[in-house]
Amino acid sequence: MSIAATAPVTLNQKVLPFDPWLLTAAICLILIGFVMISSASIEVAAVRNSNPFFYMIRHGVFILIGLAAAIVALNIPISFWQRSGPWLLLIGFLLLILVLIVGREINGSVRWISLGPINLQASEVAKFAMVIYLAGYLVRRLTEVRSSWKGIAKPALPLAFFLFLLILEPDFGAAVVLLGSIMGMIFLGGMKFSQFAMIVVGCAVVIPSLAVLQPYRVVRLKTFLDPWADPFGSGYQLAQAQIAFGRGEWFGTGLGNSVQKLFYLPEAHTDFVFSVLAEEMGLVFALLVIGLFGLLAIRMFNIGRRAEKLQQFFMAYISYGFAIMLAGQALINIGVNVGALPTKGLTLPLVSYGGSSLVVSCVMLAIVMRVDYELKRMQRDAVNAPVKLKKQRKTRGGGSDD
Repeated sequence: MSIAATAPVTLNQKVLPFDPWLLTAAICLILIGFVMISSASIEVAAVRNSNPFFYMIRHGVFILIGLAAAIVALNIPISFWQRSGPWLLLIGFLLLILVLIVGREINGSVRWISLGPINLQASEVAKFAMVIYLAGYLVRRLTEVRSSWKGIAKPALPLAFFLFLLILEPDFGAAVVLLGSIMGMIFLGGMKFSQFAMIVVGCAVVIPSLAVLQPYRVVRLKTFLDPWADPFGSGYQLAQAQIAFGRGEWFGTGLGNSVQKLFYLPEAHTDFVFSVLAEEMGLVFALLVIGLFGLLAIRMFNIGRRAEKLQQFFMAYISYGFAIMLAGQALINIGVNVGALPTKGLTLPLVSYGGSSLVVSCVMLAIVMRVDYELKRMQRDAVNAPVKLKKQRKTRGGGSDD
C-alpha cells in the first residue's frame, strides 16, 4: 500500500505538525501534577527541609528539565533511535547493575543512583531502552516473530535479565509494567493468539510465585484484601487513601484543604498524590484526570496505527510500547490509590513527584510526537510529489519550445 493512497491530506489542507490532543493532554497532566505536588508537599517539606516550597521548586526544575529533554528528543530523527536500540539496551543493563552496587536505599529499596543534588532511577531508563530495542528487533525479525516460537524466545533473554535485576532492587512494580509493555508490543507485532495465551497463563503462575517470595509482599497482599483489619499497621496506607477519597466526595474539600496530607497519608506527594487530588478536588476532577490519561493513550495508539498502515513498523511499535507503558503505570498507580490493587512503588506518570519518571515520560511523548510529525511529512511529500514532477516537466517543456 503506497503512502499516497493512505494520505489523509490534500494540497489545500493545513495540517498541524503535531497532535494537538496529545500535546494538550500531556501539558494538562504536567500542570495538574505541579499544582497537586505544591499542595500535597507543603507541610512535609516544612518539617523535613525547613522550606515549605522545597518539593514544589524541585519539581518545577524537573519540569523544565523534562521539557528541555523533550525538545531535544523532538528534533532527533526516528532513524537515530532505531540504530541506537542495542546501545540503549546496554546502557539500561549497566544502569541496573550499577544501582545494585552503588545505589541509594530509600524505604527499603535500592532504586536510585545519586548524581549530586538529584537521584537517577535506573528502572525508568531501562524500561525506555527495552521498548526502543524491542521495536527494532520486531522490525528485523517480524516474519520470525509471527511464525515461530524462536522469534519470541530471542528477546526473552535480555528481558529476563532486566526483570531479574529489577526484582533484586526490589522494584516489582516496574518489572510488571515492563513485562506487560513488552508482551503487548509482541502481541501487536503479530504474535499468534495461542502463543500469547500460553505466555499469559505462564506469567499468571510465575508472577504470584515471585510475589510471595518476600514476606513483605505477602503482608501487602493480605492488607490489600482487607486494609481495615489492621488500619494502624500494615493497612495504614490503604486505609488513609480510602479516607481521602471519602472526604473528597463529588467536588472535593477545596485546593489546599486536604487533611490526609498532614502526615496521615505517607508519600502524599509521590505514590499517593492521586488520593490527595481526589480529596481536594473531588471525584469529578479525579475522573477528569483519568480521562486525560485515556486521551493520551488513545492518541498514541492512533499514531502507532497510522504508522503501521504506512508500513513504518518501528514507528508503530515504539508508539504502542510507550502508550502501553504510560497507560499501564497510570492504571496501576490509580488502582493502588483506590484500593483495587496491592501497594506498589510506582509513580503516576507526569503527575507524581519524581524527576526520573517525569523526564523519561516527557521524552517518550516527544518521540511519539516526532513519529506523528514524520508521518505527516511523508504523507505531505507523497501528495505533493506528482505536482512537483508535473511542474518540472512543464518547465522543461517550456524551455525546449523557446
